[in-house]
Amino acid sequence: MSAGKSLDALRREIDRIDDAIHDLIQRRTKVVECVRDLKANDRIKIRPSREDEILYRLMASHRGNFPKRELARIWRELIVATLSFEGPFTAAVYAPDRARSCWDLARDQYGTFTPMTTHPSARRVIQKVRDGDATVGILPLPRQDDPDPWWPHLMTNEPEGPRIIARLPFAGPGNTRFPDAQALVISPVDRQPTDRERSLIAIEMAEDVGQAKVAEALREAGLSLVQIIVWRESHGLGMCLYLAELEGFVGIEDRSLARFNAALRERVIRVARLGGYGTPLTPEDMAVVPEEPAATPSQSTSPKPRKRRT
Repeated sequence: MSAGKSLDALRREIDRIDDAIHDLIQRRTKVVECVRDLKANDRIKIRPSREDEILYRLMASHRGNFPKRELARIWRELIVATLSFEGPFTAAVYAPDRARSCWDLARDQYGTFTPMTTHPSARRVIQKVRDGDATVGILPLPRQDDPDPWWPHLMTNEPEGPRIIARLPFAGPGNTRFPDAQALVISPVDRQPTDRERSLIAIEMAEDVGQAKVAEALREAGLSLVQIIVWRESHGLGMCLYLAELEGFVGIEDRSLARFNAALRERVIRVARLGGYGTPLTPEDMAVVPEEPAATPSQSTSPKPRKRRT
């Protein structure tokens, strides 16, 4: 076979594979349409835990030289594309003074064609999600030095109020202009427990007892603390708010939170669950895993028969 014919044959094989992939996308879409019908009464259609588990599973099973970064990108576009016909899907993005770091993260997670609007304040983003004008809101990762943090505005008793559902970037930074940018996503849905869950709770205290004491009480209650941020209100009443990031799924009825309350007694005014996220894919998750070579008859695992001694 000549080189030209060999190349033509390979291209025809690629075309057949492309057709098969396209057929499967159409088949998957029909199944998603059935899911849409079953979720017809749900106000918000996204299921963030389910989305994370799809990526965890596919990255773990992937073999060969096709890069996982691009594979994750393909799957994110596919997931969001099907969300678009399950119901309205839009994103409100925090972008003060034309700073677009959250925009890049939102686009990578929620697709090239999802309608997105920018807002100069975090409170405006939260309000857009609360009012139902946006399905998700993208806000910067909380920091200790935030003068006016946004996360205390999630401390409400609204059953369908915005909650944290994801952390970005999920599959590592792409060609963003802000490679160190990180964000959290809010939406009026809740997550389901996964094997790679983190939870965020806010603690309102009557006085500033110190981060060390709050951290100690959390650990003694059986909670695995990742980090803690404190915000002291500036009006002089002495109240403090603590944002604690915890390993695992921690529900508001979790017994460990009751033990935490008991440890600090009357100093705790309230504890609010702000949501959580599935941990982003790590460099180990995204590393290339070589394809296993096909076994040959000479590589059979069956033991060779021993020669009998005479």
